[in-house]
Amino acid sequence: MVKHIILWKLKDEFNKEEIKLQMKQRLEGLMGEIDGLLEIKVQIEKLESSNVDVMLYSAFTDEAALKNYATHEKHVFVADNFVRPYTETRSCIDFKCFS
Repeated sequence: MVKHIILWKLKDEFNKEEIKLQMKQRLEGLMGEIDGLLEIKVQIEKLESSNVDVMLYSAFTDEAALKNYATHEKHVFVADNFVRPYTETRSCIDFKCFS
């Protein structure tokens, strides 16, 4: 299993609450649409101590499934239209999980 976690800081010029809801709905809507995607959750509620706005947590069967997700037309559509235009920074970690 491979985990894929992303943290985003949104641009200040947008209504962050609306953007976060749209990101959550669109990204979580990919569940069942892409082979090898086992789980996808978007966290938009945060504590005041946070320095990012949104977290994506996802799990894939293997590294090949993650690579397929990255270039899959449905994911690319969501990323290009509902994520990238609104994000200031993006941090990512991908790792193999053995348990």
